[in-house]
Formats: sequence, structure tokens, C-alpha cells
Amino acid sequence: MKVIAFVRKELGTGASRRLRIAGQTPGIVYGGADAPVNLSLDHNALYHALKKEAFHSSILDLEIDGAVQKVLLRDFQVHAYKQLVLHADFQRVDASQAIHVKVPLHFVNAELSPAVKLSAGIISHVITDLDISCLPKDLPEFVEVDLAALEVGHSIHLIDLKLPNGVTVVSQENLTIATAAIPAGKVEPEAPAADAPAPEKK
Repeated sequence: MKVIAFVRKELGTGASRRLRIAGQTPGIVYGGADAPVNLSLDHNALYHALKKEAFHSSILDLEIDGAVQKVLLRDFQVHAYKQLVLHADFQRVDASQAIHVKVPLHFVNAELSPAVKLSAGIISHVITDLDISCLPKDLPEFVEVDLAALEVGHSIHLIDLKLPNGVTVVSQENLTIATAAIPAGKVEPEAPAADAPAPEKK
């Protein structure tokens, strides 16, 4: 995914306000051996790019005045109630250096799980993204969570995930990823009880 930016020479609150009025968003790129560079970006293009999940967890091609460098989106700020992106931060990446980034979890096969098919259970997603470390070339857009074998009363934990090659999880805890339970007010069907013995005659 490509982001086009230009070097921003005027700094300060007033300059940023004028930039936004002109349909631009101030930003910055930092990291690596080069000095930080203040940027201006097309607001509408950035606004629509931020709606795409992959934009937040992919290596981006940042073109600044015609020169392209590899970056990650590290942070952005939006207006409290207006559809306005106030600022965006990008970090340069080195192909030989591991990066630490959050990627979304994609939950699949819930409808095939015993929890849903047999017990009409509800599957809760405890966490929706994951802190990972990997080389830039190994960065996945997302990590898949297969729910096909999940039963009521059971959970999927970090140790159960199949991570892509070259990807490790930053957390040292065996986090709970998803759980399955019977909705409140419903009872799991039970096996029929054995016939009670007949009372003894006196």
C-alpha cells in the first residue's frame, strides 16, 4: 500500500491549522539512521486508507517528494466528533531488523464449532489483536483463530494459535483468546435420567 507525502516546512499550531483547512494532514516519519521528517498528506486519501484494516498492520510504501521508503503506521489522531484526521506518525523499517507491531485476529469457523452447532452457545472474543515480533518480510496482515473445535465451557488460548512462519508473540502469558458459553437463561440439554426404582411393597 502506498502513501504519498510532501516535506512540511512550516511548523507550529497555526501552520497545522492552515494545512488542515487546505485539505492536508500534518504527519511525521522517524526511525532508522535518518532524521525525522515533518510531512503533509492528502487528508481524504489518508482518511479512507485508515478505514482499511491492512493499512494498520502492513509495511507501507511512503513516497516523499518522489523518494520511496518502507514504513509502518505507528499512531494517528482523529477529531473528537468531526471526520477529521489531525495527525499521523510513521516509522521507518529496516528489512534486517525485527519489528514489534499489533495485528488483528480473524476468527473463523465459529458456525462449525460444537459450541454453536450442538449447544447454541455464544463465542466471546476476549482479545481482538495480538502483539507480535517478526522481520518486515514476514509481517502478516492478520492472524487466524480457528474456532471449529471449540466446545461450550472451553477456551482457546495463545498456545493454541498457529502462527505464520517467522512470527513470534511478544506476550509471555498464555492469554485467553476466545471462550464459549451457554447464553444466560438457557440450559444445556441433559441426557434423560434413568427410571427411578419402584417403591417396595410392605
